[in-house]
Amino acid sequence: MAVINTLWIIFQVLIGYNLVLPIVLYLFYSLKRKPQVLLSSPAEADYAIIVTAYEWVTAIPDVVASLLKLNYSNYLIYVVADKCDISTLNFEDERVVILRPEETLAGNVRSHFYAINRFKRQHDRLTIIDSDNLVEPEYLNELNKMFNQGFEAVQGVREAKNLDTTYACLDAARDIYYHFYDGKILFQVGSSATLAGSGMAFTTQLYRESLENRDVSGAGFDKVLQAAILSRNKRIAFTGKAIVWDEKTTHSDQLVKQRARWINTWFKYFGYGFTLLLKSVKNFSLNQFIFGLILLRPPLFIFLILALFCMFINIFISWAAVAVWMLGFLLFVLGFYIALAKSDTDKRVWQSLINIPKFIYFQILSLLKARKANQYSVATRGSQSTTDNI
Repeated sequence: MAVINTLWIIFQVLIGYNLVLPIVLYLFYSLKRKPQVLLSSPAEADYAIIVTAYEWVTAIPDVVASLLKLNYSNYLIYVVADKCDISTLNFEDERVVILRPEETLAGNVRSHFYAINRFKRQHDRLTIIDSDNLVEPEYLNELNKMFNQGFEAVQGVREAKNLDTTYACLDAARDIYYHFYDGKILFQVGSSATLAGSGMAFTTQLYRESLENRDVSGAGFDKVLQAAILSRNKRIAFTGKAIVWDEKTTHSDQLVKQRARWINTWFKYFGYGFTLLLKSVKNFSLNQFIFGLILLRPPLFIFLILALFCMFINIFISWAAVAVWMLGFLLFVLGFYIALAKSDTDKRVWQSLINIPKFIYFQILSLLKARKANQYSVATRGSQSTTDNI
């Protein structure tokens, strides 16, 4: 019986820390003195902007038009149109390079290296843009501010391009939460921002070192990439001013398929968290330790359901434990509120929060389909984002 009680306590701790970790990190962030950064202004770095499309290119003209409006001169745009009809893609600007693979690649990393191996010149840095993203004119300049501080990997912000449905608003709320804690806060407390799948940039050398010899299939290339970067004990910087506008999920069927893919990637790659925790002990690395904890965290709705399960069971065991769980939930809600309140959150996003139970229901449906996710969610069309973030 003592063994069962011990295992039960350990299980609760492993689930419960996810409720309070965000607010704990926020407290450390609030207490930590913010360093004064003196920004230098070296010559413009040479960027390769890689846009990947699979099966459809409807939004590519808008994406390219947005990129051509960047307040920057030293870049080329590589559009990798995998399994696409490119007859409608005609660009007169010599900065745009259209690449149509002879054979279907069906993978982000394969598309990226298809472009890298066909660079017109040796680019210092590369940035990944989804086929439905738009960018702010200062996007590259804001990335440069972080690279100029010595970082080799930078994650920007993916703002919602559309808030026309409840699902899109809830999707945006989730993004705001993760950008705040897994981006801004993690980076500011000395760890690294998690990668979001697009709106991110790297030195070309680091990207090649991290993924060139890996054939990453299916969703989740950003999980493999960030683990490879952190395994070198390098940090992924975060900037809230390098903005890309991302299409949000608008319909329930899109939501289920998209989340099924994301859940699939967590089960596939969460083991990287254990690897980083072990490396953090060996290297005495706060960067690797905190990031390892984050990688072990289940998708939001899963640990919330497990936490409710633990609290329910404790009704028959210990009311003191129930009180502890209630406190944990209150701290989680407070943390979620802080993330939205500290961000420039649209009132439509706030109003959509009443529908969170329905959102979680569709997440549960996604969990049931996660095993077969890669069979139907490789291509993302129109109003469905292509990110692989959890």
